[in-house]
Amino acid sequence: MKAFILDRYKNKSLRFGDLPEPVLGSGDVLVEVHAAGLNPLDVKIRDGEFKPILPYRPPLALGHDVAGTVVQVGSGVRRLKLGDEVYARPRDGRIGTFAQFIAIDEADVALKPRSLSMKEAASVPLAGLTAWQVLVERANVKRGQKVLIHAGSGGVGIFAIQLAKHLGATVATTASTTNAALVKSLGVDLVIDYKKQDFEKILSGYDVVLNSLDGKTLEKSLEVLKPGGKLISISGPPDPGFARQQGLNWVLRQVLRLLSASIRRKARGKRVGYSFLFMRANGEHLSELASLIDAGIIRPVVDRTFPFDATNEALAYVETGRAKGKVVVTLK
Repeated sequence: MKAFILDRYKNKSLRFGDLPEPVLGSGDVLVEVHAAGLNPLDVKIRDGEFKPILPYRPPLALGHDVAGTVVQVGSGVRRLKLGDEVYARPRDGRIGTFAQFIAIDEADVALKPRSLSMKEAASVPLAGLTAWQVLVERANVKRGQKVLIHAGSGGVGIFAIQLAKHLGATVATTASTTNAALVKSLGVDLVIDYKKQDFEKILSGYDVVLNSLDGKTLEKSLEVLKPGGKLISISGPPDPGFARQQGLNWVLRQVLRLLSASIRRKARGKRVGYSFLFMRANGEHLSELASLIDAGIIRPVVDRTFPFDATNEALAYVETGRAKGKVVVTLK
């Protein structure tokens, strides 16, 4: 099968070539890829930034988001069948959506939202799951709470704003003037222009902050939280809880403990909680998101679509950080 292949870390250009078709396990489904979403995580893995945490061995196909059709099922598969239109974020260790086919554990797959095209559905899984796992699982956002979502026009921000509003929160976000109209259309209550305003001087008494930006923004976010509030970062630094969850060795656990020591100490000083979240594959969560999408409560935003043979160009665009919403490549 044709795929975009990472031959070695820090190679800015993936190789377009051939890989063997995936071998199906008893609990797997083989999905013919119609469209694949791109994420900053793909760039970071390509550049070797996640080697200590996700030790992939090149050559391998990259890609974490997929929408397509089930063309084969393993002997133990019970929920899905041939011809089902599905979407998924394959679990770590089994990525590879920049290819014609991918084998995915049935537990990681959900039926595609009926109201979305394949292109639109491919934009949802990783970002949508991240928003769900931050706001519903980790933060347990309740009606009447106040939530700050950084980078509201980004891939995760798009879904997080809409989900937080659905949960009944008052939502603020940071965005540029050019993206203000977009985030307002998603229902955000307050837009902070990060180029002209200091969010930490404007906001206070917040229950939850979702951070996807740099360390300076992370520390400033402590200032807007009330005692008992939660600062949840998807951009790091990883904390000891994440190290335990990943089953990392003792040395890496100590490294991550040190990396996050400063922000955890400052958070304790403010009487707020800090945690790092690295989203995980989950078909049930994708089914919940599909229901919200088909009900018109959440909608994806696709910035640009590229043909499959332009996957390297699509990754370069993602790397600029200028995308409003998600970037997708299409195969069919």
